[in-house]
Amino acid sequence: MAKRDADVHTGYNDLRQVEMFVETAEKMVGQATMQLDPEMLDHAEQAIENARRQLARARQEATGVDDDVLAQCEQKLTRAEHQLREAQQ
Repeated sequence: MAKRDADVHTGYNDLRQVEMFVETAEKMVGQATMQLDPEMLDHAEQAIENARRQLARARQEATGVDDDVLAQCEQKLTRAEHQLREAQQ
């Protein structure tokens, strides 16, 4: 039964995963911009890229009901990217 449950694919899980990737990216950007450590900035940039990929994947499978959540994630990522770019200059 656990195997069957592991194979269940729901839109909610995809959305939650996107949100978690975005939250992680936001936190990493916040820490990196406070420390201004080049390695941390690189990791934050990678976290944003990972979140963008996850967001794109979720958009491909979106049902239309998910648009608001995905748009919010997009806005958060855009803000995090801007914050990271400012710190890198």
